[in-house]
Amino acid sequence: MTWEPSPSILKEEVALGVKKKKTPLKEQGKKWFIAPAITWLMLFTLAPLIYTVYLSFHGSRFLQVTRFVGLKNFINVLTDYRFWGAFRVTIIFVLGGLVLSVGLGLLFALLFNRQIRGVQVFRTLSTMPLFTAPVALGYIFMIIFYENGGPINNFLTMVISKQVPWLSNPSWAVFSVLIADTWQWTPFAFLVLLASLQAVPKDLYEAASLDSASSWDIFKHITFPLISPVLGTVIILRIVEAFKVFDLPFALTNGGPGLATRTLTFNVYTNGLRDQNLGTASATAIVLLVIVLLVSVLFFKRYGSNYE
Repeated sequence: MTWEPSPSILKEEVALGVKKKKTPLKEQGKKWFIAPAITWLMLFTLAPLIYTVYLSFHGSRFLQVTRFVGLKNFINVLTDYRFWGAFRVTIIFVLGGLVLSVGLGLLFALLFNRQIRGVQVFRTLSTMPLFTAPVALGYIFMIIFYENGGPINNFLTMVISKQVPWLSNPSWAVFSVLIADTWQWTPFAFLVLLASLQAVPKDLYEAASLDSASSWDIFKHITFPLISPVLGTVIILRIVEAFKVFDLPFALTNGGPGLATRTLTFNVYTNGLRDQNLGTASATAIVLLVIVLLVSVLFFKRYGSNYE
């Protein structure tokens, strides 16, 4: 007597067979679903990058590519004092903006990580700088830092009878751009880090308080290790964004006084659009890309274990 599968088992096998036949179609559908994203990436990211690399090895005149010049554009860029001045200014903006925005964002997140009346309103208001266009922000701070009749200098005149050359002194001009940049990006760090702090289990804090641990010990051994992956993400995003800064110096100081606030991206703009030298501008952009890639690689090599 031979065993025969019941009708229910046959139905399940048929259903499974149909599912197996439909699986390749589903996988093919998934590929077509991500096709627009891949197309967008190829057209607006990879293609411009390849063309920029091509331009960096060619000369140009009046926005027209001329002849192959090899490494001449890179040599001209790396031997130009304006490049190294812009590099120094960019590093100042990166380090200063990173310390100020992330430091203040973490401080505010720690302060508001508790039940406080009006904290919801403060969170809502804190997002406003993120939606402000950098160019508009630059003009707003130009009014604020206006030396003859601006609100800050008027206040300083009443209090200490002195005025600060916010935009005409090279050192103060760099500091002014840093203040505007910090005002815009501190809310980003604050909101992300606050969300990370609120995800920390409360049981850990309760256990630590029972052991009579101090606030610093709790932050050092509980809070900081648990939020370090998110903090690292905020830091690397802030570094990359600071390397690209252009709008604020352009609108607030126009790269001045002199070359005091001219960044590497500002050099790309002046070489490519103002001087119409696409080869030098592309070479500067490639050098900047290499610098950002090196910083990113070193960062993830040092702190990549936090994301595992």
